Amino acid sequence: MSRKYPITRSFKFAFSGLKSAIKREPNFRTHLFFAIITIIAAYFLNFTLSEWTILIFVIFLVMIFELLNTALEALVNLVSPELKPEAKIAKDVAAASVLISAIFSIIVGAILFLPKIIALLL
Repeated sequence: MSRKYPITRSFKFAFSGLKSAIKREPNFRTHLFFAIITIIAAYFLNFTLSEWTILIFVIFLVMIFELLNTALEALVNLVSPELKPEAKIAKDVAAASVLISAIFSIIVGAILFLPKIIALLL
């Protein structure tokens, strides 16, 4: 399979998609806001390398699911502009994947942050 565009142009497309998600998707901006707050808190709580690794993995996981959800919603809207039960299922299941990843991130965040916060309070 031959490449249609140079790799630098592929990166340009990817950054364009990221820019589009930031500009057009309020949920993506919300996830980004909480990711930044979480990273700042982790810095001040002196996370270890392994804690940073877990935290960054979970943050990126949520962002990836939000981007995939956005892409799937756009595709479904394109191929099925009229309301169809199958289109609703596709969109709802994609949204559920974001919800599950966000719940997972909250659980992991509690495991990482609570012991450090409790230690500060004692």
